Amino acid sequence: MKELTKREIAKALLELLNEKNLNKITIEDISKKAGINRQTFYYHFRDIIDLLEWMWLEDEKELLKDSCSYETWQENFVTIFEEFRKKKSFTLNVYKNAPSELLTTHLYNLVYPIIYSVVNEKAQNYIVKEEDVKFIADFYKFAFVALVKDWIRNDMEDDPEKIVSRLGILLQGTIEHSLNNLGKKK
Repeated sequence: MKELTKREIAKALLELLNEKNLNKITIEDISKKAGINRQTFYYHFRDIIDLLEWMWLEDEKELLKDSCSYETWQENFVTIFEEFRKKKSFTLNVYKNAPSELLTTHLYNLVYPIIYSVVNEKAQNYIVKEEDVKFIADFYKFAFVALVKDWIRNDMEDDPEKIVSRLGILLQGTIEHSLNNLGKKK
């Protein structure tokens, strides 16, 4: 029941974001749209930002349920782009009207596990410190998140598959090169 109510509240916010800017939406608006009272909203969430964070955690669970490898990372990245595009009005609204660290943190949470698993997979062929593996994964995480945010800022016009394909060309061999220079081949 609690989960169902949370989902109804989230659905109400998504509907409202198609009608007006996030910074113009109130708890009262969401509660009315969800058919609940304000107190019920506050039973589940502290505020609208807390609701957004919960919605994204749910998205992250769904998007990250499959493991990632060097062979599949591009598919996972395309999926991230497509999920943002599927909720275009929501994404643009949050991008323009929510604190910027909110979207950035969500993207980091989506991207880092994918990148880390790829770097860690490649690191199995090297003697390299864990801190160096994390450093490499962080570098690519920052780059990818900047790429996604720029794509959102430009109204999500570019084709996600083309972006990820081009990214694949840039990354080809660079992870191994980094691991080789920070550690040594087994």
